[in-house]
Amino acid sequence: MNKSTPLPFPIGPKELIIMMASLMALNALAIDVMLPALGLISEDLRLTDPNDRQWIVTSYIYGMAFGSIIYGSLADRYGRKPILAVTISIYTIVGIICAFTDDYDLLLIARFIQGLAASAMGVLANSIIRDRYDGDAMARMMSTIMMIFMIVPITAPILGQIILFFAEWHVIFLMLSVVGFSVLVWVMLRLPETMHPDDATPIAFGSVTSAWRQVIFHRNSFGHVVASGLMMAPLFAFIASAQQVFFDTFSAGDIFVYAFALNAGCMSLGSFVNSRIVMRFGARRVSQCALITFITLGLVHLGFTLSGQITLTIFIALLAPAMGMVGLTGANFSSIAMQPFGRIAGVASSFQNFARSGISAGIGGAIGLQFDGTTVPLVAGFVVCGAASFMFIAWAENWQLFRRVQTAVT
Repeated sequence: MNKSTPLPFPIGPKELIIMMASLMALNALAIDVMLPALGLISEDLRLTDPNDRQWIVTSYIYGMAFGSIIYGSLADRYGRKPILAVTISIYTIVGIICAFTDDYDLLLIARFIQGLAASAMGVLANSIIRDRYDGDAMARMMSTIMMIFMIVPITAPILGQIILFFAEWHVIFLMLSVVGFSVLVWVMLRLPETMHPDDATPIAFGSVTSAWRQVIFHRNSFGHVVASGLMMAPLFAFIASAQQVFFDTFSAGDIFVYAFALNAGCMSLGSFVNSRIVMRFGARRVSQCALITFITLGLVHLGFTLSGQITLTIFIALLAPAMGMVGLTGANFSSIAMQPFGRIAGVASSFQNFARSGISAGIGGAIGLQFDGTTVPLVAGFVVCGAASFMFIAWAENWQLFRRVQTAVT
């Protein structure tokens, strides 16, 4: 079979969209569904430091960060479907291990491995869509997939709370395994291999590291990667510490899942608004205005917090639009960072995801662990990360902001 011969593809666009959204949703589900259970897990495992519960989330995120650098090259060498089969299987098996352990250290190791496996889902979903579509058709498919995917972080904490009404927290991990196994069966029965055999690429360490160097030493791209990681860090800090903030600081555990859904919905709304305005105003202008708004909201929030006037209503009212600004920056920073690397897009994307995830997981985890019963560490983290992100953007753009630029492709 030569490269001009199309591969048989028995499933339609609608099924492919839902399947790819389901793959990506495995990640969000594994993080968000257990947030209501963190307090119960902490009690059952007799954790002495209240902040230790956050590692159940952050260990998974660290696994995601490390895993994102390896799957692009593996999928280009061995195909999409074999890598999916292995990683979803690991995700499913590790979920069972998590469900039946009462050892904190083993739970953290298992969660790291689960995140390591699950990081393949987003990478391979993008690769599969790229195999089948390009240009505007690919953009339309990915936009639809993301709209469906965003349902999960909005509803997952509610699902976790429902499970806790009827069962103990171990069942949440079993549910992850059941969902993972269901997606695995669906993929194996319905999804054909989308990579053409002629496109198989040997793994050459020299060419991979050369691509990494190009990303690191490209000022504009590197600056946007770091800025993107810094913008995601407060999000991860909020995810890690949200249960403590609502339950312990505000004694508002009864509305936690709904408040979390509101913030996730605002982030999704930001992404939707961006898709409608970015072609008119440009990715740089939209993201830079959103970044300045994010910092401003953070400063106002910090003022209320330090003055002792913070209330649950004010906290939510200022946090929700800040999450919307994260939605307005994420896709734009990523697309700007990728613009110079059309010919090495796969390896460049993999490395950028690794760097972005590493920065956000490392800094976000550190912010979350500073929780002291107040919202000061979290809100201060928003301000510091936002300001640092702005400085990297200004440096990346050579201090010339709010402009449109045509970037040469390498």
